Amino acid sequence: MTGRSPVNPSNARVETLADTAVEHERIPPGPQEKYRPNEDLLEWMGRQFEAFGDIYKASVYETSVYAIRNIEFAHHVLVENWQNYVKGQAIRRVALLLGNGLMVSKGELWKRQRRMIQPAFNHESIGRSTKLITYVNAKLLRKWQLAAERNESVNVTRDVSSMALEVVLRFILGDDYELVGFHFDLLSQEPARNMDFAVSFRALGKTILQVIERRRKDTAISTDALGMLLQARNPENGRLMPDSQLIDEVLTMIVAGHETTASTLNWAWYLISQHPDVERKLSNELDTLTSGFEFVDLPRFLYTRQIIEETMRLYPAGWLLTRKALRDDRLGEYFVPAGTEVYVPPYFIQRHPDLWEEPDRFNPDRFRPDNAKRRHRLATIPFSTGPRNCIGEHFARMEMQVHLMTIGRSLRLRYIPSRPLELEAGVNLRSKYDFNMYPEAKITGTSGAA
Repeated sequence: MTGRSPVNPSNARVETLADTAVEHERIPPGPQEKYRPNEDLLEWMGRQFEAFGDIYKASVYETSVYAIRNIEFAHHVLVENWQNYVKGQAIRRVALLLGNGLMVSKGELWKRQRRMIQPAFNHESIGRSTKLITYVNAKLLRKWQLAAERNESVNVTRDVSSMALEVVLRFILGDDYELVGFHFDLLSQEPARNMDFAVSFRALGKTILQVIERRRKDTAISTDALGMLLQARNPENGRLMPDSQLIDEVLTMIVAGHETTASTLNWAWYLISQHPDVERKLSNELDTLTSGFEFVDLPRFLYTRQIIEETMRLYPAGWLLTRKALRDDRLGEYFVPAGTEVYVPPYFIQRHPDLWEEPDRFNPDRFRPDNAKRRHRLATIPFSTGPRNCIGEHFARMEMQVHLMTIGRSLRLRYIPSRPLELEAGVNLRSKYDFNMYPEAKITGTSGAA
């Protein structure tokens, strides 16, 4: 790779500011031309990494940006010195959707909200959600089984999107989902993520407020996520969360819990369909299921988990993390002036040839437990890392595993290419075109003969 420096060079340590004036002003190399908004940012960034190595300086959206795929630099920005780096420019688009929810907020507000929301994602709450996730996926399984009997194709992209949306809405709203869930259908039915979408989505705050007001008139306490948020109190003054903040947090949970999960499962079915050996191993593992499964059973289905991990490595939904330096800093030999945007792209870190052998190949065996010791812990960061990692990470992993196990024990999906495989790198990494596939009933006991 032209111009590429090693991932762990000796000069990758974080220097102190007591260096010489010349070193203090050293900046990374980078392209002279500015990024043009009509270009594919993912493809453009990839070309620059090819040309300039693991760190380069560029002008993106009229802002000075350092793009990094060196994991020591990423560790410094996201973990070691995270308090010096607030959410970057990409979060502005998200703020149009989510107001000042957990994904957008910063400083003391973020710390307080994180503490108040965390109990909704504790081990007990996640375990309790297994039944509702299984229920929603059982409905999807029946739909796909009917299509298999009729030899009809299914739109996997839309169907897993609808499934993931129903799961997150039931997790948050509980029984109120039956009353208001249909209002949120635009998330799975409208593919565009533009200003019109943002306006329509924000308007759903009125629906959430109606649910909140109705619950306050009822003395019963719900154990769903909204019920827990309604009971959460500010650790400093004991006050309940204001309605405006409640709405922002619920909208954030819906968006964060829907599209990222749906995108990962969409890619997972595509990848499985293209690799018969992976499909066979998955089927063999799921053949050990003789009846239903519980939350406590999930850890023993290791290969299912490996497929999810490898899918997220190749196609991380959160493909780009952006941060902004509050104060001057250093990344190795390079000076980072205050105000610099720092791009940390999991997509390129997770495909780095110094971290992964044959990095573009789909190989779930990379994530066998015995391989974990040889892997840097930031070699994959699909849910970010450090204090601002995704609060719903464990819920998402469980949801994706339940989905693959529910569908995969009964069906296989055949993909017949109709359009070229193209990526759409917006706020999340999605497939540009939907995946239409043919479900086929799996004949128990013959999965190893494929």
